[in-house]
Amino acid sequence: MREIKTSKITQTIKDLLVKANYELNQDILAAIKKAQRAETSRIAKKILGQIIENARIARKDKLPICQDTGLVTVFLEIGQDVHITGGALESAVDQAVRTAYKDLRKSVLDGPLSRKNTGDNTPAIIHTKIVPGSRIKIGVMPKGGGAENSSALKMFLPTAPKEEIIRFVVDLVKEKGANACPPLIIGIGMGGNFNRSAYLAKLSLRKKIGKSSPLEREILNKVNKTGLGPMGLGGKTTALAVHILTEPCHIASLPVAVNLECHAHRYKEAVI
Repeated sequence: MREIKTSKITQTIKDLLVKANYELNQDILAAIKKAQRAETSRIAKKILGQIIENARIARKDKLPICQDTGLVTVFLEIGQDVHITGGALESAVDQAVRTAYKDLRKSVLDGPLSRKNTGDNTPAIIHTKIVPGSRIKIGVMPKGGGAENSSALKMFLPTAPKEEIIRFVVDLVKEKGANACPPLIIGIGMGGNFNRSAYLAKLSLRKKIGKSSPLEREILNKVNKTGLGPMGLGGKTTALAVHILTEPCHIASLPVAVNLECHAHRYKEAVI
């Protein structure tokens, strides 16, 4: 049995959150640069250039990539041979958020109706999974409100064809994509149940831009043919990538969740 102190978890999450808010991941930056080279719209090229320059300044001057520093989601994959000591795990996570956001914008409210700011960007949304081994894998995703508000979930009939699901995704991008600050990264969760499909959509956003399945490429192609473009002002680059995760589901169900993400996608991970 390996012991891991909560202080180690707190420090790791704090460091990841600071880095996530200041440094755009290289796979995303590379995809934006590739899109800029391929764009034929003058406005789209200029916007993508501004996004690239914004990322450079943020990294160099230690400034947030986006003014909306997001609601923090933390993914914890905890080895079953780990014994966590030194306090409560959730308290350790929230302490990390509290410390990391001392000089960042606080966007979390204590309730959906009371609308009172908690003042320290806590609590975080925490997902835990028990896995084999004696290590903890930590992933942090501070996600802005504009992209999150543009997401959707639909319970399809189990007989729904692939084309109907694709149309649901494309229509969502047409309707709400401009509010999510494109070029987008589109996370899709299929299967499980109502809440599990939403989790899968969020989880899929952890994937790096690179290899894709035929269905992911088909959806990406059709989304980019909408012409919505960077920041919704026209062009060929409405989305940089589509990521899909699937799980088994009930015979009577076909849940599909779409979690849109902006170009300032912030995700970092570490293993302790």
